[in-house]
Amino acid sequence: MIETNDFRAGTAFEMDGKLLTVVNVEHIKLARAGAVIKAKLRNIRDGAIFEQSFRSGDKYKAVRIEKSAASYLYSDGDIFHFMDSTSFEQIPVDRGMVVDVTPFMKEGNEVNLLKYQDSVIGVELPITVELEVTDSDPGLKGDTVSGTTKPARLETGASVHVPLFVNPGDKIRIDTRTGAYMERV
Repeated sequence: MIETNDFRAGTAFEMDGKLLTVVNVEHIKLARAGAVIKAKLRNIRDGAIFEQSFRSGDKYKAVRIEKSAASYLYSDGDIFHFMDSTSFEQIPVDRGMVVDVTPFMKEGNEVNLLKYQDSVIGVELPITVELEVTDSDPGLKGDTVSGTTKPARLETGASVHVPLFVNPGDKIRIDTRTGAYMERV
């Protein structure tokens, strides 16, 4: 069991038969009453995000989500195929479980498959990925001090804002948590 006072970002628990993870949490201390915990939660199975208030001291069933290393192989329609790095078996995953990570996922990427009770419930990318810029507008010469950015299309089809000195063909590092440009590689 886990108490609401112990909620932290990434904590997984079960409430009303749903698997949930805490996206962020805020403890609010009231003058005469007990503390209230406001949490933004993500339903692990369908990806829906919602807010919920809890009383301090409420208890819920803690769940353990296991991670296993895998490689992304290919997709055919709404099914994405991964290969487990230890058993080498191919694991099909529905599009709904990978919709958050598809903008930065390309064939051959190393990922973590998130499992609960031996069934895959999601896919997690590494914190950073290196992708090639396929299309962007040319930067203006001499406009390097202002810190302006321009949109660029990546090899996976995602669009990110990059500094003006990044050109098509350059490889860049992307933070998969925020989708932001980090550096040119």
